[in-house]
Amino acid sequence: MQATAATDQDILDIVSDMEARAHIAVVDDHRDIRELVSRYLGEHGYRVSQADSAAALKKLLQQSAPDLIVLDIMMPGEDGLSICRNLRATSEISIILLTAMTEETDRIVGIEMGADDYITKPFNPRELLARIKSVLRRVNSFPPNRGGPRSKMLKFDRWTLDVGRRELIDIEGVAVPLSAAEFRLLSVLIERPRYVLTREQLLDLTAGRAADVFDRSIDNQVSRLRRKIETDPKNPTLIKTHYAGGYSFSVDVEPIE
Repeated sequence: MQATAATDQDILDIVSDMEARAHIAVVDDHRDIRELVSRYLGEHGYRVSQADSAAALKKLLQQSAPDLIVLDIMMPGEDGLSICRNLRATSEISIILLTAMTEETDRIVGIEMGADDYITKPFNPRELLARIKSVLRRVNSFPPNRGGPRSKMLKFDRWTLDVGRRELIDIEGVAVPLSAAEFRLLSVLIERPRYVLTREQLLDLTAGRAADVFDRSIDNQVSRLRRKIETDPKNPTLIKTHYAGGYSFSVDVEPIE
């Protein structure tokens, strides 16, 4: 039997089906919010787990691997920003933050720590659903992370990246601190070595929906990072420019156990 080519609509249906079957973790200390969101997402085909604290989320992550976490910032004990920071040091799980309407600083800090998006309380469940679909669709369109699970230490060229401390260490053992933006950009690049990432993809991966809150372009961030890691920043060999294409990390990365 001759195979038939998939139409654009077939492909869209497959992507939509994958998104609908995604596993979502809802983390909020307010039971009514957790149950409302969980019920609504369940009605739209998602598999949903709930957690009321950082400890409960940690236990959940030991048992399963959600595709996306809806995470409240204001929780007793370890708050959502701390959880987000710790998750980003070890995983690439997508994160949407739930924030108070007036806490603009928390929203910006959350994005800087690696959250993919945020939504302010009170919110319409339909808006949250739309944001979840958008994040999952965007993540599924990226080149894959070729590095597998993140290691605490990553070696490339003459450098070692200490992920926990967000420091670069040269061959003489001298530590070079990285800004939050530099660390995010370097992490995205070294997790996808030899893949060409467009400027738009880099903005999405490093800043998500809040890219417009940063008064700097990807090109400027790359230039600053090159000044720290390249032997000759004017003739870079680690981060290569692909004109009309974007950037790629041109050397292999080796995890250090």
